[in-house]
Amino acid sequence: MSLYYLQKLLYNLNREPALQARFKADRASVLADYDLTAEELKALTDPDVGLLYVLGVNGQLLMHYAALVGQSWDEYIAAMRAGVKQYGPVRAGIYAMVDE
Repeated sequence: MSLYYLQKLLYNLNREPALQARFKADRASVLADYDLTAEELKALTDPDVGLLYVLGVNGQLLMHYAALVGQSWDEYIAAMRAGVKQYGPVRAGIYAMVDE
């Protein structure tokens, strides 16, 4: 998994208006600049905020991405909950869900 590159992309999207415009116009060309897995690419192109959450994306980065793709705050929260139901527990990052 390339969680580092996934989060780096989202961080850059949050900070760079020119990259946001390029992403909206040609998502594939932006994604090609990052070393991402097939699952991460699918989550970004669909866009599937719930899957991105389960993959371990930090919520601070993810909420800005959700807004970029047109999701309201309530839709963002619902997407994260739906992601856990559909894909299982968060797999990596600071939100990883572990059994004790």
